[in-house]
Amino acid sequence: MKTKPILGIAETTRILDAARAEAEQNGWPVTIVVTDDGGHPLGLLRLDDCAPVGAYIATEKARTAALGRRESKQYEEMINNGRTAFLSAPLAGTLEGGVPVVVDGVVIGAVGVSGVKADQDAQVAKAGASALQ
Repeated sequence: MKTKPILGIAETTRILDAARAEAEQNGWPVTIVVTDDGGHPLGLLRLDDCAPVGAYIATEKARTAALGRRESKQYEEMINNGRTAFLSAPLAGTLEGGVPVVVDGVVIGAVGVSGVKADQDAQVAKAGASALQ
């Protein structure tokens, strides 16, 4: 039987804290979501002044990264490069800002961020995802 690492409350909190620190250091009002490897939310943090829609978008970005086992940006790039069939994929977060959390080569969850420019969302998500390394 195979075994794999999973995200518990301690790891989820560490990811949220690292992402929050990155966002606050830059003055970015974002929502940060951590999901398990199935895209199910484990933690959500909406910073002051982030629009309420950020909670929905960040969750979907994280879900996309977890289920696809890759950054959500890759789906956005495929669509922008003409692979419009991905518009019908059952993924709602095909925008930059979702990053998988990888431990020992295994995707154990993801971080999704929404609220600022796409590359800034991704920067915050990557700061969170790297908190376990």
